[in-house]
Amino acid sequence: MARLGTWAALAGAWATTACATLPAAAPLTTEPAITRADARQPQIFVSAANPLAVEAGMAVLRRGGSAADAAVAMQAMLSLVEPQSSGMGGGAFLTWFDGETGEVSIYDGRETAPAGATPDMFLDDNGRPLPFPAAVTSGRATGVPGAVGMLSVVQAEHGAVSWDSLFADAIRTADDGFTVTPRLGRMLTGRYPQLQAPDVQAYFGEADGTLVDPGDTLRNPAYAAFLRRLAAQGVDALYRGETAQRIVARTTAGPLPGTMTLTDLAEYRPVKRDALCGRYRVYRVCVPPPPSSGVGMLQLLALLERTDIAERGPEDPQAWFLFAETSRLMYADRDLYVGDSAFVDVPVAGLLDPAYVADRAALIGVTAGPPPAAGTPPGAPPRRADRTREPAGTSHFIVGDAAGNVVSMTTTVESIFGSGRMVDGFFLNNQMTDFAFDPVAPDGAPAANAVAPGKRPRSSMTPLVLIDGEGRFAGAFGSAGGNAILAYVGKSMVGAIDWGLSTQEALALPNLVARGEAFQGEVTKFSADVLAGLAQRGVTVRPGQGEDSGVHAVMTRDGVFDGGYDPRREGRAVAETLP
Repeated sequence: MARLGTWAALAGAWATTACATLPAAAPLTTEPAITRADARQPQIFVSAANPLAVEAGMAVLRRGGSAADAAVAMQAMLSLVEPQSSGMGGGAFLTWFDGETGEVSIYDGRETAPAGATPDMFLDDNGRPLPFPAAVTSGRATGVPGAVGMLSVVQAEHGAVSWDSLFADAIRTADDGFTVTPRLGRMLTGRYPQLQAPDVQAYFGEADGTLVDPGDTLRNPAYAAFLRRLAAQGVDALYRGETAQRIVARTTAGPLPGTMTLTDLAEYRPVKRDALCGRYRVYRVCVPPPPSSGVGMLQLLALLERTDIAERGPEDPQAWFLFAETSRLMYADRDLYVGDSAFVDVPVAGLLDPAYVADRAALIGVTAGPPPAAGTPPGAPPRRADRTREPAGTSHFIVGDAAGNVVSMTTTVESIFGSGRMVDGFFLNNQMTDFAFDPVAPDGAPAANAVAPGKRPRSSMTPLVLIDGEGRFAGAFGSAGGNAILAYVGKSMVGAIDWGLSTQEALALPNLVARGEAFQGEVTKFSADVLAGLAQRGVTVRPGQGEDSGVHAVMTRDGVFDGGYDPRREGRAVAETLP
């Protein structure tokens, strides 16, 4: 393996945490958006939100690279061509399926709070939470980036080609320029506070003061130079030296300067964890444990299994009512209990306890009532509060290599263009705003997701894999979308598994996100009969959240690859059979 930097010498010291395992845009190229291959033959496949990232991953796989290698190349490209969603200044969770052993591992590259972070850092002088637009663009918004560090660990353990060979496509594209896509152009015309940030204006700005339009060519020589150093120096190029110095300078600048130091960057460590696994229908479903919301995903599936949703279909309003009500129950529990388990007790086993899930499912009535309160699962702490706001951002991709290894990875800079602050051609995350702004509720109950030094904020990212009854890879799902990720993935799994739709058809189903009092969804994509039937059941669907879903998925059905990409984005799903 090529040089990975100082961290390679520390690999033996990196933390490994064991967690309980429990019983709409058209493609930008003329190539087909979905290609298929016979899964009974050796094959490679990629599903991602941008064609250039798909091709970067496939190019690595074609020359004998592993899924881990391809993931590095794809993240390098996504940071350039989809900067509103993820990047080298962000964090990620990666779920790894080992094609030889059938084992599933989780790599946690979630950002961490700097050592100088405090629980009240997002409160004003009067003790009130800061306005979100001010917080998200502040120096305090950025956590210590984790995606690059995590990918270096995965590639060191599972890579088949050299690290320094994985950045050529992204470097060339940054130097030569890429075409601004319709979706990126749409983000640049939105009402996001980051668009007023000086770095956003400088990078995307034209001489006349406007921002670039779809079809324009955008070059990023600063990013190309950074990637050259990352290829040569390994992760030290980010966590030490000149880039680290610029990150510290940018995050400690006003307004509302943060506290990140060079030591915070140098001491960042990703965490390798055991997967949290449950069952849905005939599949074993494996997800990341806290601070990911994978436990919420498993609870949602367990609740759905206690309904008759599988006997219904997408034109049945009762099916969508059941999905909405199970979602509300899950979110009530997830919001209250999930946080970084290194800092707070998360009752994972209790949330998935069959008797507790059955009691929660029994709360589903004939019509939707007031927002359900969180339950009290076995092992729950006596008092807990949630004061978290989580915007919609992020990207998801899936990679499979010729050896049968699979990566399911969700990656993010949090909100649109992160904090709007840029270093060396990439945006810095605003992941600290995924913490609760107010560390306690009015009654004094503590927030599980309160800020603390070194803590990882709660995440809705749930990159998952499915395993069949014989221990073979059967599928992978994941999405962008902030707190709506769980609903987007759950809807897609119901469509693909329960209703027998192709993966592409399942991803294209209308989105419905039911959380608390809100029933948000793609109103124009539901039939009039479904909307009327939901209204009769007390569910009025209203237009939903800012960034569209970004679900990507693959399944193997009867030995045949079935991959899909979210039609709301600009992706592709590609598979090739090898000789």
